[in-house]
Amino acid sequence: MKKSVLRYLLFKYLRFDKEQPFIALSMILAFLGVCVGLCVLLVAMAIMNGFDKEFQKRFFVMNYPITILPKFYARIDDNLINSLKTQFPNLNFSPYLSTQVISKGDNRFEGGIVFGVNFSDEIKINEVIAKALKDKKLSNYDILIGCNLASEFNLQKDDKHTLIFSNFNPSGFSLIPQTKRFDVKACFTSGLAFYDKAYMFVDVNALRKILNIFDVYDGVHVFSNDAFKDIERIKNFLGDDYASIGWWEQNSNFFSAFELEKRALFIVLMLIILVASLNIVSSLLMIVMTRRNEIAILLALGASKKEVNKSFFVLGMLIGGSGMICGIILAFIVLFVLGNFNIINLPADVYGTSKLPLDLSILDFLLTLIGTLLIIAFSSFYPAKKATQIDVLDALRNE
Repeated sequence: MKKSVLRYLLFKYLRFDKEQPFIALSMILAFLGVCVGLCVLLVAMAIMNGFDKEFQKRFFVMNYPITILPKFYARIDDNLINSLKTQFPNLNFSPYLSTQVISKGDNRFEGGIVFGVNFSDEIKINEVIAKALKDKKLSNYDILIGCNLASEFNLQKDDKHTLIFSNFNPSGFSLIPQTKRFDVKACFTSGLAFYDKAYMFVDVNALRKILNIFDVYDGVHVFSNDAFKDIERIKNFLGDDYASIGWWEQNSNFFSAFELEKRALFIVLMLIILVASLNIVSSLLMIVMTRRNEIAILLALGASKKEVNKSFFVLGMLIGGSGMICGIILAFIVLFVLGNFNIINLPADVYGTSKLPLDLSILDFLLTLIGTLLIIAFSSFYPAKKATQIDVLDALRNE
């Protein structure tokens, strides 16, 4: 009896009713709403995740997994670097000096940061620098600059590039900023215009001579395959005299804002599915209201309220579930097209890539499906309960 009642009601109410065409239209709109809403939500989550990982990759390359900085009167010198290399043989360390400078061209100036590094150590932890140098060796007053800066100043290989430093030299009765000309040997491309315009790399010994700083470094860049674990080991080894900062801490505000935007987008797009589910509620309620007499007859012939409730609940889930399946299929088709065909072009100097980044995580996929299922279930529950509240005697009194 249970299967027969369920099958009877499903086949009867899913068929197009010429007398009540609006009910069928409402079902179709509910189906399309869930389908399109779920598709848009999955594609949007894939794009947000793609941009998130792309930005993390760019920040990771130029910000390094871990940075060690001195606190109080602590010093970072070669003895400390050797101790770190001995204690952590699985990690790569690159000590550096840094200072702010002004790049001087024929008719323009640009602010920037110069890093003094040991290039033999730096190429082990920075793939951008390693790719730019390849077989080149920089020494003395050679410099590696970003390709954007080279383009703006029209610099070629072996050209002279003038930098104005913040330290002063006495001249007569005044102090003037120190300037130094470097030989441009190569340029790098990180994928982000800010780094390509502002960052410059020279030999640490050359920068020491200019700044009159000897034996010490400003910090140490560390490469680790498991930065979250290794940063704790480094902190325990160095103690309180040094600060160990992870790349995620240096850009925590940016990624927190990005995560908040992602959650807000998820909630807003989930409202599309919620609005579509209202069509499920309205179509099922219209069926209940227009078929009150038929439902009452079924109840009078022995069908239980539980069977009627289940029939309408399954009907609502069938409408929403079919929309979910089609929405998932449509979303993967859209992601395949966007991922394999150059439909959308992005400015590479802004986003770091000219191709639209896509990455639909399993967690977002499951959360989207669970949220959609809950909305459809709640939308089907109320009309199903309403169908069991029909008064049989009242409905059949005038029959």
